[in-house]
Amino acid sequence: MSRIFYVTAALITLLGVIGCSNEGEQAQQGAQQGMPAPSVSVVTLKQQPVVHEMVLPGRISPSRQSQVRPQVDGVITERLFEEGAHVEKGQQLYQIDEARYMAQLNSAKADLKSVQANLKTLEAKARRYDDLVAQNAVSKQEYDDVIAQKEQAQAAISVAEAAVDVAKVNMGYTKVYAPISGRISRSYVTEGTLVTTNQAQQLATITQLDPVYIDMQESGASILTLRQSMKTQGSLDVELTVDEVTGQRYDQTGSVKFSEVTVAESTGSVTLRAEMPNPDGVLLPGLFVKGHVITGRENALLVPQRATTRQPDGSLSVYVVNQNNEVEGRTLEIGEIYRDSYVVQSGVSEGEKVIVTGYQKVKPGAKVNPSEWQPSSRGSR
Repeated sequence: MSRIFYVTAALITLLGVIGCSNEGEQAQQGAQQGMPAPSVSVVTLKQQPVVHEMVLPGRISPSRQSQVRPQVDGVITERLFEEGAHVEKGQQLYQIDEARYMAQLNSAKADLKSVQANLKTLEAKARRYDDLVAQNAVSKQEYDDVIAQKEQAQAAISVAEAAVDVAKVNMGYTKVYAPISGRISRSYVTEGTLVTTNQAQQLATITQLDPVYIDMQESGASILTLRQSMKTQGSLDVELTVDEVTGQRYDQTGSVKFSEVTVAESTGSVTLRAEMPNPDGVLLPGLFVKGHVITGRENALLVPQRATTRQPDGSLSVYVVNQNNEVEGRTLEIGEIYRDSYVVQSGVSEGEKVIVTGYQKVKPGAKVNPSEWQPSSRGSR
Protein backbone atom coordinates (compact mmCIF):
# COMPACT_ATOMS: atom_id res chain seq x y z
CA MET A 1 0.00 0.00 0.00
CA SER A 2 2.80 2.40 0.91
CA ARG A 3 4.75 1.50 -2.23
CA ILE A 4 1.74 2.34 -4.40
CA PHE A 5 1.40 5.64 -2.58
CA TYR A 6 5.05 6.61 -3.15
CA VAL A 7 5.02 5.62 -6.83
CA THR A 8 1.86 7.62 -7.41
CA ALA A 9 3.35 10.69 -5.70
CA ALA A 10 6.52 10.44 -7.82
CA LEU A 11 4.55 10.27 -11.04
CA ILE A 12 2.50 13.31 -10.06
CA THR A 13 5.68 15.29 -9.27
CA LEU A 14 7.34 14.29 -12.59
CA LEU A 15 4.29 15.34 -14.60
CA GLY A 16 4.29 18.71 -12.81
CA VAL A 17 7.93 19.39 -13.60
CA ILE A 18 7.48 18.52 -17.29
CA GLY A 19 4.45 20.79 -17.50
CA CYS A 20 6.31 23.71 -15.96
CA SER A 21 9.24 23.20 -18.29
CA ASN A 22 7.01 23.25 -21.37
CA GLU A 23 5.28 26.36 -20.18
CA GLY A 24 8.68 28.12 -19.63
CA GLU A 25 9.91 27.24 -23.10
CA GLN A 26 6.70 28.47 -24.65
CA ALA A 27 6.91 31.71 -22.70
CA GLN A 28 10.53 32.23 -23.73
CA GLN A 29 9.72 31.62 -27.39
CA GLY A 30 6.83 34.02 -27.18
CA ALA A 31 9.04 36.63 -25.59
CA GLN A 32 11.63 36.21 -28.30
CA GLN A 33 9.04 36.46 -31.03
CA GLY A 34 7.61 39.64 -29.53
CA MET A 35 11.01 41.34 -28.94
CA PRO A 36 11.56 44.33 -31.35
CA ALA A 37 14.61 44.37 -33.67
CA PRO A 38 17.49 46.60 -32.44
CA SER A 39 17.69 50.09 -33.94
CA VAL A 40 20.79 51.13 -35.85
CA SER A 41 21.80 54.26 -37.77
CA VAL A 42 22.90 53.78 -41.35
CA VAL A 43 24.33 55.89 -44.12
CA THR A 44 23.33 55.21 -47.71
CA LEU A 45 26.43 55.18 -49.89
CA LYS A 46 26.56 57.40 -52.94
CA GLN A 47 29.18 58.95 -55.13
CA GLN A 48 30.49 62.15 -53.54
CA PRO A 49 32.97 64.75 -54.79
CA VAL A 50 36.43 64.18 -53.33
CA VAL A 51 39.15 66.81 -53.45
CA HIS A 52 42.71 65.50 -53.28
CA GLU A 53 44.92 68.06 -51.65
CA MET A 54 48.29 68.60 -50.04
CA VAL A 55 48.13 70.67 -46.85
CA LEU A 56 51.25 72.77 -46.42
CA PRO A 57 52.30 75.50 -43.98
CA GLY A 58 52.69 78.85 -45.67
CA ARG A 59 53.46 82.48 -45.09
CA ILE A 60 52.13 85.59 -46.83
CA SER A 61 54.58 87.79 -48.71
CA PRO A 62 53.79 90.87 -50.82
CA SER A 63 53.91 90.64 -54.59
CA ARG A 64 55.78 93.96 -54.70
CA GLN A 65 57.40 96.03 -51.99
CA SER A 66 59.49 99.18 -52.30
CA GLN A 67 61.44 101.22 -49.77
CA VAL A 68 61.21 104.93 -50.48
CA ARG A 69 64.68 106.52 -50.16
CA PRO A 70 66.11 109.99 -50.94
CA GLN A 71 68.37 110.38 -53.98
CA VAL A 72 69.75 113.81 -53.01
CA ASP A 73 70.81 115.42 -49.75
CA GLY A 74 68.60 117.97 -48.09
CA VAL A 75 66.03 118.82 -45.46
CA ILE A 76 62.47 117.47 -45.68
CA THR A 77 60.16 120.45 -46.00
CA GLU A 78 56.81 118.69 -46.54
CA ARG A 79 55.11 115.27 -46.32
CA LEU A 80 52.33 114.92 -48.90
CA PHE A 81 50.55 111.64 -48.04
CA GLU A 82 48.39 110.12 -45.32
CA GLU A 83 50.08 107.33 -43.43
CA GLY A 84 48.52 103.94 -44.17
CA ALA A 85 46.71 105.22 -47.26
CA HIS A 86 46.79 103.82 -50.77
CA VAL A 87 49.18 105.71 -53.04
CA GLU A 88 49.55 105.55 -56.81
CA LYS A 89 52.76 105.15 -58.77
CA GLY A 90 54.19 108.61 -59.53
CA GLN A 91 52.39 110.32 -56.66
CA GLN A 92 54.59 112.84 -54.81
CA LEU A 93 55.30 111.79 -51.24
CA TYR A 94 57.93 114.25 -49.90
CA GLN A 95 59.42 117.60 -50.79
CA ILE A 96 63.14 118.21 -50.10
CA ASP A 97 64.49 121.76 -49.84
CA GLU A 98 65.33 122.67 -53.45
CA ALA A 99 67.06 126.07 -53.02
CA ARG A 100 70.61 124.70 -53.44
CA TYR A 101 69.66 122.59 -56.45
CA MET A 102 67.88 125.53 -58.08
CA ALA A 103 71.07 127.56 -57.71
CA GLN A 104 73.14 124.72 -59.23
CA LEU A 105 70.74 124.52 -62.15
CA ASN A 106 70.93 128.28 -62.77
CA SER A 107 74.74 128.13 -62.59
CA ALA A 108 74.85 125.29 -65.11
CA LYS A 109 72.57 127.21 -67.46
CA ALA A 110 74.84 130.29 -67.18
CA ASP A 111 77.93 128.22 -67.99
CA LEU A 112 76.12 126.83 -71.03
CA LYS A 113 75.33 130.34 -72.31
CA SER A 114 78.99 131.35 -71.78
CA VAL A 115 80.41 128.50 -73.88
CA GLN A 116 77.71 129.06 -76.53
CA ALA A 117 78.80 132.70 -76.82
CA ASN A 118 82.45 131.66 -77.04
CA LEU A 119 81.56 129.24 -79.85
CA LYS A 120 79.89 132.03 -81.84
CA THR A 121 83.06 134.14 -81.61
CA LEU A 122 85.28 131.28 -82.75
CA GLU A 123 82.90 130.38 -85.60
CA ALA A 124 83.06 134.00 -86.90
CA LYS A 125 86.86 133.97 -86.57
CA ALA A 126 87.07 130.69 -88.46
CA ARG A 127 84.97 132.11 -91.32
CA ARG A 128 87.33 135.11 -91.63
CA TYR A 129 90.38 132.84 -91.60
CA ASP A 130 88.84 130.83 -94.44
CA ASP A 131 89.27 133.85 -96.75
CA LEU A 132 92.63 134.90 -95.33
CA VAL A 133 94.28 131.54 -95.64
CA ALA A 134 93.12 131.36 -99.26
CA GLN A 135 94.97 134.68 -99.87
CA ASN A 136 97.99 133.54 -97.85
CA ALA A 137 97.30 136.46 -95.47
CA VAL A 138 97.63 134.17 -92.45
CA SER A 139 99.67 131.08 -91.92
CA LYS A 140 98.22 127.61 -92.14
CA GLN A 141 99.16 127.06 -88.49
CA GLU A 142 97.11 130.01 -87.31
CA TYR A 143 94.13 128.73 -89.30
CA ASP A 144 94.44 125.25 -87.78
CA ASP A 145 94.59 126.75 -84.27
CA VAL A 146 91.32 128.62 -84.86
CA ILE A 147 89.58 125.45 -86.13
CA ALA A 148 90.79 123.53 -83.05
CA GLN A 149 89.56 126.28 -80.72
CA LYS A 150 86.13 126.11 -82.41
CA GLU A 151 85.93 122.34 -81.91
CA GLN A 152 86.96 122.73 -78.26
CA ALA A 153 84.16 125.25 -77.80
CA GLN A 154 81.70 122.78 -79.32
CA ALA A 155 82.87 120.10 -76.86
CA ALA A 156 82.57 122.58 -73.99
CA ILE A 157 78.95 123.15 -75.00
CA SER A 158 78.26 119.39 -74.76
CA VAL A 159 79.82 119.34 -71.29
CA ALA A 160 77.78 122.37 -70.21
CA GLU A 161 74.58 120.80 -71.57
CA ALA A 162 75.31 117.61 -69.61
CA ALA A 163 75.84 119.69 -66.47
CA VAL A 164 72.45 121.33 -67.03
CA ASP A 165 70.83 117.89 -67.42
CA VAL A 166 72.43 116.68 -64.16
CA ALA A 167 71.26 119.80 -62.36
CA LYS A 168 67.73 119.25 -63.67
CA VAL A 169 67.78 115.61 -62.49
CA ASN A 170 68.95 116.63 -59.01
CA MET A 171 66.30 119.33 -59.00
CA GLY A 172 63.69 116.67 -59.85
CA TYR A 173 64.95 114.40 -57.06
CA THR A 174 63.93 117.01 -54.51
CA LYS A 175 60.41 115.75 -55.19
CA VAL A 176 60.19 112.17 -53.89
CA TYR A 177 57.64 110.10 -55.84
CA ALA A 178 56.05 106.71 -55.20
CA PRO A 179 57.90 104.08 -57.30
CA ILE A 180 54.93 101.63 -57.20
CA SER A 181 51.25 101.66 -56.30
CA GLY A 182 50.21 100.15 -52.98
CA ARG A 183 49.62 100.71 -49.30
CA ILE A 184 52.16 103.04 -47.70
CA SER A 185 53.53 102.59 -44.20
CA ARG A 186 54.02 105.18 -41.52
CA SER A 187 56.57 107.87 -42.29
CA TYR A 188 59.96 107.28 -40.66
CA VAL A 189 60.95 110.95 -40.99
CA THR A 190 59.21 114.22 -40.28
CA GLU A 191 59.46 117.72 -41.69
CA GLY A 192 62.82 119.28 -40.82
CA THR A 193 64.74 116.00 -40.95
CA LEU A 194 68.05 116.07 -42.81
CA VAL A 195 68.23 113.18 -45.28
CA THR A 196 71.18 111.94 -47.31
CA THR A 197 71.57 109.91 -50.45
CA ASN A 198 73.20 106.85 -48.83
CA GLN A 199 71.33 106.77 -45.53
CA ALA A 200 70.27 103.38 -44.10
CA GLN A 201 66.83 104.51 -42.92
CA GLN A 202 64.11 104.54 -45.57
CA LEU A 203 61.59 107.35 -45.64
CA ALA A 204 58.60 104.95 -45.92
CA THR A 205 57.68 101.55 -47.34
CA ILE A 206 55.07 100.85 -50.02
CA THR A 207 53.56 97.36 -50.14
CA GLN A 208 51.37 96.00 -52.91
CA LEU A 209 48.70 93.74 -51.33
CA ASP A 210 46.72 92.62 -54.36
CA PRO A 211 47.70 90.02 -55.25
CA VAL A 212 49.94 88.46 -52.58
CA TYR A 213 52.25 85.46 -52.64
CA ILE A 214 51.92 82.35 -50.47
CA ASP A 215 55.33 80.76 -49.83
CA MET A 216 54.85 77.15 -48.73
CA GLN A 217 57.32 74.45 -47.74
CA GLU A 218 57.08 70.86 -49.00
CA SER A 219 59.43 67.94 -48.45
CA GLY A 220 61.76 67.04 -51.28
CA ALA A 221 60.20 63.56 -51.65
CA SER A 222 56.59 64.80 -51.89
CA ILE A 223 57.46 67.52 -54.37
CA LEU A 224 57.83 64.85 -57.07
CA THR A 225 54.13 64.00 -56.76
CA LEU A 226 53.26 67.69 -56.88
CA ARG A 227 55.39 68.30 -59.95
CA GLN A 228 53.70 65.38 -61.70
CA SER A 229 50.29 66.89 -60.93
CA MET A 230 51.46 70.25 -62.27
CA LYS A 231 52.70 68.57 -65.43
CA THR A 232 49.37 66.79 -65.92
CA GLN A 233 46.95 69.57 -64.95
CA GLY A 234 48.99 72.67 -65.63
CA SER A 235 48.06 75.18 -62.94
CA LEU A 236 47.03 73.86 -59.50
CA ASP A 237 44.42 75.67 -57.41
CA VAL A 238 45.28 76.74 -53.88
CA GLU A 239 42.89 77.45 -51.00
CA LEU A 240 43.78 78.88 -47.59
CA THR A 241 42.81 78.23 -44.00
CA VAL A 242 43.34 81.53 -42.20
CA ASP A 243 42.17 80.40 -38.75
CA GLU A 244 43.18 76.89 -37.69
CA VAL A 245 41.09 77.07 -34.51
CA THR A 246 37.77 77.63 -36.30
CA GLY A 247 38.84 76.16 -39.64
CA GLN A 248 37.81 79.35 -41.44
CA ARG A 249 38.67 79.31 -45.16
CA TYR A 250 39.65 82.33 -47.21
CA ASP A 251 36.96 83.12 -49.80
CA GLN A 252 39.38 83.50 -52.74
CA THR A 253 41.20 80.79 -54.71
CA GLY A 254 44.76 81.19 -55.93
CA SER A 255 47.08 79.15 -58.13
CA VAL A 256 50.56 77.68 -57.89
CA LYS A 257 53.09 79.72 -59.89
CA PHE A 258 56.30 77.72 -59.51
CA SER A 259 58.46 75.65 -57.19
CA GLU A 260 62.14 76.04 -56.48
CA VAL A 261 64.49 73.72 -58.34
CA THR A 262 66.72 73.04 -55.34
CA VAL A 263 66.12 71.34 -52.01
CA ALA A 264 67.21 73.27 -48.91
CA GLU A 265 70.05 71.31 -47.31
CA SER A 266 69.16 72.42 -43.78
CA THR A 267 65.46 71.46 -43.90
CA GLY A 268 65.19 69.06 -46.84
CA SER A 269 62.23 71.05 -48.15
CA VAL A 270 61.35 72.87 -51.36
CA THR A 271 59.69 76.28 -51.50
CA LEU A 272 56.44 76.42 -53.42
CA ARG A 273 54.98 79.80 -54.37
CA ALA A 274 51.33 80.51 -55.10
CA GLU A 275 49.59 83.74 -56.09
CA MET A 276 46.41 84.68 -54.23
CA PRO A 277 43.94 87.52 -54.98
CA ASN A 278 43.61 89.92 -52.06
CA PRO A 279 41.16 92.65 -53.14
CA ASP A 280 40.13 93.59 -49.60
CA GLY A 281 43.64 93.50 -48.13
CA VAL A 282 42.70 90.78 -45.62
CA LEU A 283 45.92 88.82 -46.11
CA LEU A 284 48.83 90.74 -44.60
CA PRO A 285 52.52 90.08 -45.28
CA GLY A 286 54.10 87.88 -42.61
CA LEU A 287 50.83 86.12 -41.72
CA PHE A 288 51.11 82.34 -41.27
CA VAL A 289 48.41 80.31 -43.06
CA LYS A 290 47.67 76.73 -44.05
CA GLY A 291 47.70 76.17 -47.79
CA HIS A 292 45.59 73.50 -49.49
CA VAL A 293 47.11 72.64 -52.87
CA ILE A 294 44.42 70.89 -54.93
CA THR A 295 46.10 68.01 -56.77
CA GLY A 296 42.93 66.42 -58.16
CA ARG A 297 39.16 66.08 -58.00
CA GLU A 298 36.99 62.98 -58.44
CA ASN A 299 33.75 61.30 -57.37
CA ALA A 300 34.15 58.37 -54.95
CA LEU A 301 32.34 56.29 -52.32
CA LEU A 302 33.02 57.49 -48.80
CA VAL A 303 32.52 55.38 -45.66
CA PRO A 304 32.73 57.17 -42.29
CA GLN A 305 35.72 56.03 -40.27
CA ARG A 306 33.52 55.52 -37.22
CA ALA A 307 31.50 52.88 -39.10
CA THR A 308 34.56 50.61 -39.57
CA THR A 309 36.12 48.00 -37.32
CA ARG A 310 39.76 46.99 -37.45
CA GLN A 311 40.17 43.19 -37.57
CA PRO A 312 43.07 41.24 -36.00
CA ASP A 313 44.65 40.79 -39.44
CA GLY A 314 44.63 44.56 -39.97
CA SER A 315 41.76 44.69 -42.44
CA LEU A 316 38.75 46.98 -42.12
CA SER A 317 35.20 45.66 -42.00
CA VAL A 318 31.71 47.14 -41.85
CA TYR A 319 28.18 45.90 -41.34
CA VAL A 320 25.73 46.41 -44.19
CA VAL A 321 21.92 46.24 -43.93
CA ASN A 322 20.43 44.42 -46.93
CA GLN A 323 16.97 44.77 -48.45
CA ASN A 324 15.53 42.37 -45.83
CA ASN A 325 16.89 44.52 -43.01
CA GLU A 326 19.40 41.78 -42.17
CA VAL A 327 23.01 42.45 -41.23
CA GLU A 328 25.85 41.41 -43.53
CA GLY A 329 29.58 41.68 -42.85
CA ARG A 330 31.88 43.20 -45.50
CA THR A 331 35.64 43.62 -45.76
CA LEU A 332 36.78 46.89 -47.33
CA GLU A 333 39.64 47.84 -49.57
CA ILE A 334 40.33 51.51 -49.03
CA GLY A 335 42.39 54.23 -50.66
CA GLU A 336 43.30 57.42 -48.88
CA ILE A 337 41.61 59.11 -45.93
CA TYR A 338 39.38 62.02 -46.87
CA ARG A 339 38.47 64.18 -43.87
CA ASP A 340 36.66 61.79 -41.45
CA SER A 341 35.96 59.09 -44.05
CA TYR A 342 37.72 56.43 -46.06
CA VAL A 343 37.72 56.41 -49.86
CA VAL A 344 36.45 52.90 -50.65
CA GLN A 345 37.81 50.99 -53.61
CA SER A 346 35.89 47.72 -53.12
CA GLY A 347 33.79 45.82 -50.59
CA VAL A 348 30.63 47.91 -50.82
CA SER A 349 28.76 49.54 -53.67
CA GLU A 350 26.62 52.62 -54.26
CA GLY A 351 23.15 52.45 -52.72
CA GLU A 352 24.06 50.04 -49.92
CA LYS A 353 23.38 50.98 -46.30
CA VAL A 354 26.33 50.86 -43.92
CA ILE A 355 25.72 50.81 -40.16
CA VAL A 356 27.35 53.81 -38.51
CA THR A 357 26.07 53.53 -34.94
CA GLY A 358 24.74 50.51 -33.09
CA TYR A 359 26.80 47.86 -34.88
CA GLN A 360 28.22 46.62 -31.56
CA LYS A 361 24.89 45.04 -30.56
CA VAL A 362 24.23 43.10 -33.80
CA LYS A 363 25.71 40.12 -35.59
CA PRO A 364 25.61 38.99 -39.23
CA GLY A 365 22.18 37.61 -40.05
CA ALA A 366 20.37 39.55 -37.31
CA LYS A 367 17.28 41.60 -38.06
CA VAL A 368 17.62 45.34 -37.42
CA ASN A 369 15.51 48.45 -37.60
CA PRO A 370 17.60 50.94 -39.67
CA SER A 371 17.23 54.70 -39.70
CA GLU A 372 19.25 57.25 -41.64
CA TRP A 373 22.24 58.59 -39.75
CA GLN A 374 21.86 62.23 -38.75
CA PRO A 375 24.68 64.62 -37.86
CA SER A 376 23.10 65.08 -34.44
CA SER A 377 23.80 61.41 -33.70
CA ARG A 378 27.56 61.82 -34.00
CA GLY A 379 27.95 62.13 -30.32
CA SER A 380 27.24 58.44 -29.73
CA ARG A 381 28.61 55.31 -31.31
